[in-house]
Amino acid sequence: MKLRRWMAVGAVALATAGTLNSLPASAGHTLHPSDQSLRALGMRHGLQIGTAVDMAALNDPADPQYRRLAASEFSSVTAENVMKWESLEPTRGTYNWGPADQLVAFAQQNNQSVRGHVLVWQNQLPGWLTAGVADGSIDSTELRDILRNHITTVVRHFKGKIWQWDVVNEAVSDPWDNPPALHYKGFWAQHLGPGYIADAFRWARAADPKALLFYNDYNIEAFGSGNPADDKTQFVYDMVKQLRASGVPIDGVGSQGHLGTQYGNYDTFQVADALKRFSDLGLATAFTEVDVRSQMTPAVQAGDSNEINPRLQASAANFSVLLRACLANRHCLSFTVWGFTDKHSWVPGWFSNPPEGLATLYDENYQPKRAYQEVKADLVYAGPPYVMPRVPQRPRR
Repeated sequence: MKLRRWMAVGAVALATAGTLNSLPASAGHTLHPSDQSLRALGMRHGLQIGTAVDMAALNDPADPQYRRLAASEFSSVTAENVMKWESLEPTRGTYNWGPADQLVAFAQQNNQSVRGHVLVWQNQLPGWLTAGVADGSIDSTELRDILRNHITTVVRHFKGKIWQWDVVNEAVSDPWDNPPALHYKGFWAQHLGPGYIADAFRWARAADPKALLFYNDYNIEAFGSGNPADDKTQFVYDMVKQLRASGVPIDGVGSQGHLGTQYGNYDTFQVADALKRFSDLGLATAFTEVDVRSQMTPAVQAGDSNEINPRLQASAANFSVLLRACLANRHCLSFTVWGFTDKHSWVPGWFSNPPEGLATLYDENYQPKRAYQEVKADLVYAGPPYVMPRVPQRPRR
């Protein structure tokens, strides 16, 4: 199988980085694997290694290291925020394409593919939309038309430029929600019912027949009890199985991979089993938002190596578990980290009680951490017979 055939859209010119030790360091010498980029090593397996991109950091002239690493280390990029609804359509009917178009242009300049994030999510919606529904000026019929128009407009605007779309994001509740039985949650389920999920995929497919369409969620890295009432992975599995059986054009499932070192988490075999269960349905898989956060105890903040080192080691182990499981499944097409440096991580701003951080591959000074080295080692040392080239995925009609 030729590598150029494995992506349905957004093919990248990375053939020169496709073979281990293929990049010359100087005349007559080859680059040692540990000195190659993540993107070059990923292409040994036909696997895209991606990152979410903070556009403010990318465009900051005082921080050129961010742009350099985003371009050199990764083969795909995801918009951290600028493709979300509140950013794209802050005023009804008026779209702000500029920042998202800048990201696409950056990707094209650097021979990278783009994951589109996100078409339908209950968070980061524009005020005009949520206020209109709340005051009754937008009824359910109009709301459905608004959703269809948004999906169609956005997907058509980026048609031919997006490899994978996160079509629907985080539609399923958690066991600790109220009610605790798993259910379809959030703004769209409340006002349109769960049928909006199938509609969203059909509308996205009509707007771009060649993009791969994903359902994306967190806490679905491994199966638990197997009871869809309290096992979120099982609930999502049953949902996408039904979508496939109903002819809905869903191509893949994205597992976000937000982990924390304070939890037990999973071993590689558990995660590999979950990926296999989804791929056995005929679906592609991807890790879409990987980071591994740690609690920033007073000792960590004071620089106590006795507390910092175990967290860095645990973080590296968790990154490695997810990547190894992905490498072992030929239908796992991409491994995307949600930001690559602690300098521009979303974690400290979101997890503040207790404070958390240390979640990415590079520290705040852009020095690679143990997690970066372990991810790189997994890419270097993985190979046949258990790691094989990716299986091409064609968009479903």
